[in-house]
Amino acid sequence: MNSVLSAPWFHWALVVAIGLPVLLVLLTELQNLLNRRGSNLARPLSLVRNYILPLGALLILLIKASEVSTEATPVRIVATVFGFVILILLLSGLNATLFQGAPEGSWRKRIPSIFLDVGRVVLIALGLAMIFSYVWGANVGGLFTALGVTSIVLGLALQNSVGQIVSGLLMLFEQPFQMGDWIDAPAGRGRVVEVNWRAVHIETGDGLTITPNSVLAGASFTNLSRPAGAHRIVVETEFSGADAPDVVIDVLTRVATALPQLRTDAVPSAIPLGGNRYRTSIPLRSPAEDGAAKATFLRWLWYAARRTELHLDGAEDTFSSEDRRWDALQIVGRTLRLPPATQRSLLGNVRLIRYGADEVVQAPGTVPDSMRFVIAGMVQLRAVAPDGAHVPVRTLDIGDFIGQTTLTREPVAAHAIALDEVTMLEVGREELEDLVSGQPSLLHEIGHVIDERRRDLAEALNTTK
Repeated sequence: MNSVLSAPWFHWALVVAIGLPVLLVLLTELQNLLNRRGSNLARPLSLVRNYILPLGALLILLIKASEVSTEATPVRIVATVFGFVILILLLSGLNATLFQGAPEGSWRKRIPSIFLDVGRVVLIALGLAMIFSYVWGANVGGLFTALGVTSIVLGLALQNSVGQIVSGLLMLFEQPFQMGDWIDAPAGRGRVVEVNWRAVHIETGDGLTITPNSVLAGASFTNLSRPAGAHRIVVETEFSGADAPDVVIDVLTRVATALPQLRTDAVPSAIPLGGNRYRTSIPLRSPAEDGAAKATFLRWLWYAARRTELHLDGAEDTFSSEDRRWDALQIVGRTLRLPPATQRSLLGNVRLIRYGADEVVQAPGTVPDSMRFVIAGMVQLRAVAPDGAHVPVRTLDIGDFIGQTTLTREPVAAHAIALDEVTMLEVGREELEDLVSGQPSLLHEIGHVIDERRRDLAEALNTTK
């Protein structure tokens, strides 16, 4: 019995028999704790528990307890597997501690994946060389010498290509743009849809432009998406020298403010440039909306300039001619039951105005100063729900009118949106007062329309609840 206790292998066997189960239990509990916390160190710890500890215990039993020679093939095989698992643990641990938990914007987060892949290959090559050198006694010095000479030869032969790749990789390390950003580069203007070690894929309006990283690294380009919330477009327009600058600026800002692409809580601005030219700056949500926002702005501005009797591009508006006004009064006369004499008296005091498709004809909360009758096109009345959504109430056709609270001086509660190009005949407040004084029944009819519109508005809002 004493001979067994004093034998050299007994102590090693006792260490393995007691230490291995205890360490397995401790590492299991620690791994469960890390899993509950979502830690990146849980995977490297599982390698230690499942592979390194058992393989290390097996090596101790083979070498110390069984006293098998380290040069024996079974020992070398186990030692090779053990060293390879240690190498995997090293790679996994570095990745978990340095890169997986890296904060956004740090240098660790910006390192391109190809740099990490190259680093892993180098570490694996060095690790395998050390395993074969120490475990199997292989001479790896000659192999490294041959690889070094080959690398020098290839580097000299491919210095231009390698230089371009390296410059592109350095640009990726800096990360001046990310996936989804909009950039304005010499190759084109568009959204970045793919970034790899060789090229950047830019989605433009004409297709997919593939630009080598080295080209972007050696050129200047603009990231339209940074800083976030700062993107805007600039539109230059020209008016007549007879147009008052303050009136022009007011029209430009009002049209820009109504754009659906306008960034939330942003305020457009307009300034005179001299020479009858004006510059309007419009903040947008995304560069993707540049084209649509500019087209809508210029289209709505054409109509708004003519409604306010401004001369966009120096053009005169002759649309509201006497013949057209008279034809429009025939429609209004049928709606309000006006005699021909009353229509003729209104001929010189009314005017025709036009609105573009999707333009706001009447905004909620405003007090109208005129009644406007639909002569051509269609206008949709919309209620504004508590969540900000627009709910259709009714569609106005030829002969219908808005601004029925002109005489009562009450603010309107509904949106009025032009569904297509709309022509309207505008009758001012003073002319309405004269009509009402001569036709008391007309005031009753207008009051009836006000009550009817209120009921329609309430019913539309109740359907959204």
